[in-house]
Amino acid sequence: MYLKGRLFVFSFLSIAVQTVMAEQINNAAVDKLPSIELKAEKTPSSLLDTTAGDHIVQQKQLLEGATTIGNALNGQSGVYSAQYTGGVSRPVIRGLDGARVKITENGGDALDVSSVSPDHAVTVDPNSAQEIQILKGPEALLYGAGSVGGLINVVDNKIPTQMPEKGYEGRVGARYNTGSDDMLYSGNATIGLGSQVALRVGGLTRNANNYILPQDLQSTDRREDSTFAKSHDYNAGLSWIYDRGFTGISYSERHDRYGIPGDNAAYGACEINAAKTGFTADSCGHAAEDDDGALSWINLKEKRYSFKTELNNPFAGFSKLAAQATYTDYQHQEMDGDTPDTTFKSRGTDARITLDNEAWAGWKGQFGTQYTQQKLTIGGDEALMDPTNTKRYSLFALQQKQWNELHFQVSSRIDHQNIDVKRASINPDAKNFEGTAYSVAGSTDWEFIPNYKLSLTASHQERLPMAQELYSNGKHMATNTYELGSDNLDTEKSNNVELGFHFDNDRLKYNVSVFHNWFDNFIYANTLDRYQDFRLIQYTQSQARFYGVDGDISYMLSPRYTVGLFGDYVRGKLDDAGNAPRIPGGRLGARVNADFGDGYTGSAEYYHVFKQDDIASYETDGQSYNMLNLGFAYSGALPKNTGYRLYAKANNLLDSKIYQHESFIANVPQIGRNFTVGVDFSF
Repeated sequence: MYLKGRLFVFSFLSIAVQTVMAEQINNAAVDKLPSIELKAEKTPSSLLDTTAGDHIVQQKQLLEGATTIGNALNGQSGVYSAQYTGGVSRPVIRGLDGARVKITENGGDALDVSSVSPDHAVTVDPNSAQEIQILKGPEALLYGAGSVGGLINVVDNKIPTQMPEKGYEGRVGARYNTGSDDMLYSGNATIGLGSQVALRVGGLTRNANNYILPQDLQSTDRREDSTFAKSHDYNAGLSWIYDRGFTGISYSERHDRYGIPGDNAAYGACEINAAKTGFTADSCGHAAEDDDGALSWINLKEKRYSFKTELNNPFAGFSKLAAQATYTDYQHQEMDGDTPDTTFKSRGTDARITLDNEAWAGWKGQFGTQYTQQKLTIGGDEALMDPTNTKRYSLFALQQKQWNELHFQVSSRIDHQNIDVKRASINPDAKNFEGTAYSVAGSTDWEFIPNYKLSLTASHQERLPMAQELYSNGKHMATNTYELGSDNLDTEKSNNVELGFHFDNDRLKYNVSVFHNWFDNFIYANTLDRYQDFRLIQYTQSQARFYGVDGDISYMLSPRYTVGLFGDYVRGKLDDAGNAPRIPGGRLGARVNADFGDGYTGSAEYYHVFKQDDIASYETDGQSYNMLNLGFAYSGALPKNTGYRLYAKANNLLDSKIYQHESFIANVPQIGRNFTVGVDFSF
């Protein structure tokens, strides 16, 4: 691995906090600070409690939530969803998306093609996850760099890590949604085969029709065309579990079929001029005469093979050695009726080795290395770029220390990337890419009074360009774009600061964070021309600034009722082009959670999304809307240690008209009023 001879070093970031008059904290209060433990496959909750902005979405919420990862996380502090169909949505965090919101599975790269275009499905399933971590602090560098918005790590248990206590354990569930006639069945079970071998099997099947529009938008059609989604996901894992750790393997297979609502044949004839600055006169719109009305949809298949092992106390000075590897064979076809129009193929490998160290002069943490390779081939009518082979070599580390009332974290990551492009007719003069990125981060948390905490997080992050940003040259009808790359792109660099103020006692809790990101060579899709909803975009670079605030507050009125407020706002500016594209409007809302006793619970949520008129070139204003959601659930128990949960939810109860400004297809309306009912059994 070529790294230009540089040493891998840690950089301590200067931390300055204002002196505050406070009562003296005794040793007993300091002793109550949470202990810290690192695991290779996840970041435990105790670690996240010390870093501003980080959050964990628990399994119960995921089981009852949305079926796509963007929608499943929508509503978390600073998190929006950019939806492209009933089967695809991506999270947008603090106005950033794509490569700046990296999605990993157990710390490893997902190796699908969702980063090539946001209309492609993220093949990590939120409904099968144990938890989803939204990481914005130094620990994010354990899994990737350049994720300035945040890194999303999906943690599952497809490879068992311990023997089930009763010899078996698992869950099964089913639910139905009226808005799309969506029927979903899911389940998993872990069975002990003897005293040291555990077998886990799981699966999910989903069948959803085109979703129903709000009443005000039902003119000729009641449903939005091409928003159906069908999915089948099966997995099996086997582990040998021993006194000092485990070794296991797993296999998963996924099949998806979902519509493409943004595809419009009227734009198929659009051609760009010789200077690549706009569409040629009178070239657009003629394809509509030849449109046979065939349905546009995606047929996706993926196979994934994984290996994972952990060894506790491998040798003196270290508490854990862990290794994991995944091979992914991915393919999807963009269909025109029954005919494949464009085929995306990805073959990828991701491997990680990590080593957790015991305390060295009070510092504990983790070191690791990672290798990722992805071979991407696109063929057919919408072949955006020539075949590429991307290889990335990484070194990373995180260390942390508790000193009196202060908790410190520092992390660093080096990524070296090679992209080899097979030059062909699409881009015959394309140049191979090679580059190295260096990132460092640090945070300090100061509990200056019991229950009060100030946190300061700062980082310098570098992101290397992706293949599609370098080499794209063609139409992508699913996002209504003609895309142009540039193989002269430089490494994107950002300096980022976040200040948080936190309070937590028995009744009152609040978290407020302000942030500012300064970018050099910010890579973005600049719109050069537009015909109706079809745009010519080119990946280019600019100086940029993103800043904003997000937070939440909750108060327990009584043991039964808790009320809260939440909100977020982000502003994105480009030095060369004014406003950054696809920035969501601000949001402000309230929540009520109720525990009625005897297993009965309820919830209510209302929020307002404000109009977004700070828009980029060729954009239209993002419209405001109101959202009201209600929920009710009952938890009970059956004989033989079996628990169950019945739940019902009313979503978009006001039947609001919603257009997502943060999506490339912002002209497609979202689902109207809908209701969900479900049941979940655990044993």
